Amino acid sequence: MRILVTGADGFTGRYFLAAAEASGHQAIALHADLKDKDALKSEVASIAPDAVVHLAAISFVGHADTVAFYDVNVIGTLNLLDALAALPQAPRSVLLASSANVYGNCETSPITETQPPAPVNHYAMSKLAMEHMARTYANRLPLFFVRPFNYTGPGQVESFIVPKLVAHFARKATVIELGNLDVEREFNDVGFVCEAYLRLLDKAILGEVYNICTDAPVTLRSVIALLEEITGHRMQINVNPAFVRSNEIHRLCGSPKKLLAVAGEIPLPGLRDTLERMLMHATGAV
Repeated sequence: MRILVTGADGFTGRYFLAAAEASGHQAIALHADLKDKDALKSEVASIAPDAVVHLAAISFVGHADTVAFYDVNVIGTLNLLDALAALPQAPRSVLLASSANVYGNCETSPITETQPPAPVNHYAMSKLAMEHMARTYANRLPLFFVRPFNYTGPGQVESFIVPKLVAHFARKATVIELGNLDVEREFNDVGFVCEAYLRLLDKAILGEVYNICTDAPVTLRSVIALLEEITGHRMQINVNPAFVRSNEIHRLCGSPKKLLAVAGEIPLPGLRDTLERMLMHATGAV
């Protein structure tokens, strides 16, 4: 397949390009700005993709520019869908990456795709708005949605919690400032996520939503303990009130039943393996 990939220079995009090429596909990075409708339409027409993986987004919950969430995540996606709908031959599969953050704080665990969304921050709200907006194209484009739960891997920026921890352990820092230490998350491997996306391009039911998850949450404290075990290093951990979000999602854990029913069992590196590779990357060993 000729797969058009937006956000190809981002963390997930780089891994997805490599995974797609390794599977025999031709993965083509989109270079046009999603906010430039004319350039976007022209480039999409020149590529004429068989499939699309839309990863481009502002994905850091704490991003300072609130309006940018909607400009990029909603309007940027709208522009992309307009460009795809204008093609003489529509792609046969269009993956739109949303987020498990749309579920917000809910008592149900693990969370299934039938859980009513309840966003508690602008990132999540922009992703849910994107989903609703995109459904207006359902009669013109073969869309489906993915809601990945937390994942990580070598090369993820330090604004996310696991890379921040890894970087501090890699340089043997003596102290680190964190927010809420009691949050519980899945910290899956980026390779698992990319493989799920590839399989869904062929097998997803159009219009459906798929959680990209494992139902294997861990506490942040346990991640810290594992990094201490791997490195033999301990550091002072200070809770900075400025890093504690008032609308923090305390537990985020998803049910993979729907994903597995469609995509089958997907290889998943253990958290220790992921952290060890991240440490090697952070120290320049790879």
